[in-house]
Amino acid sequence: MKKALISGLLLAGMLSAPAYTQAKEKSLYERLGGYDAISAVVNELAVRLVKDEKLGVYFKGLSNDSKRKLIAHLTDFVCSATGGPCIYTGRDMKTSHEGLGITEEEWNRFVRITKEVLDKFKVPAREQQEFLQLVSPLKSVIVEKK
Repeated sequence: MKKALISGLLLAGMLSAPAYTQAKEKSLYERLGGYDAISAVVNELAVRLVKDEKLGVYFKGLSNDSKRKLIAHLTDFVCSATGGPCIYTGRDMKTSHEGLGITEEEWNRFVRITKEVLDKFKVPAREQQEFLQLVSPLKSVIVEKK
């Protein structure tokens, strides 16, 4: 019955095929595995960033509690940005990174580490590409031009 109704709406021009297809497709959040999967990826990413010889400097001086809060904010940010139910309550990315002097080289290092973590968790290429496309506009507010 439902299939016949959808077919009828498609034929009548009341529903376009792309709109129907988009409605059926899962969000990136769902395709990434939901909150628990995103949380696991963000935690692994955080560990690697903190331990990284170049990027770890940005986490020096943070208490363990501050690091946990940063991970929680980042998890909510990714959850929200990928279409999940989370609400990001942290500061905007420009404010959060302003004055740190993050370079293009460091941004590229962050992207490479992110990709390594996504590979470790066997995130499919399509979802990796979509995720990286989501974060790429942030480069303009995170990287500081000299």
